[in-house]
Amino acid sequence: MTGRIDARLAELGITLPDGIPPIGSYVPYVVTGDLVVIAGQGPARDGKYAIFGQVGTETSIEEAIEAARLCFINMLSHLKSACGGNLDRVQQVVRLGGFIFSGADFNQHAQIMNGASDLALAVFGNAGRHARTTVGASGLPMGISVEIEGLFRIA
Repeated sequence: MTGRIDARLAELGITLPDGIPPIGSYVPYVVTGDLVVIAGQGPARDGKYAIFGQVGTETSIEEAIEAARLCFINMLSHLKSACGGNLDRVQQVVRLGGFIFSGADFNQHAQIMNGASDLALAVFGNAGRHARTTVGASGLPMGISVEIEGLFRIA
């Protein structure tokens, strides 16, 4: 039986990919009590990172918003694993942290991060409302444009 969150993802035309394995000495998520911490996720599509470069110079705002959306989708893959395959266990998106590869003069970080935040609301409804931090970074792993980490409360 498909859960309500899986049904919502289908309505949105989203198929969760296999989670991207870590590129370093860490695990993709940790469950502690009723919290799941998801390690930073990049903008992967079809198992490969897809959006690279400094936002505002090499990557457009629109591409970066799509990158943030892809980061959240990849985060959901790991979250589903952390929930034993049942995303209906998610009670709250607690916090998202975003890192935007950008120059010192760039100031549209929040707009880019909305790509993930808006998708959290679309998927989880009111439980998708979250606290958030978004910062600019002088570089990200492998030159990706956006990386997002998350904290979720589960049943």
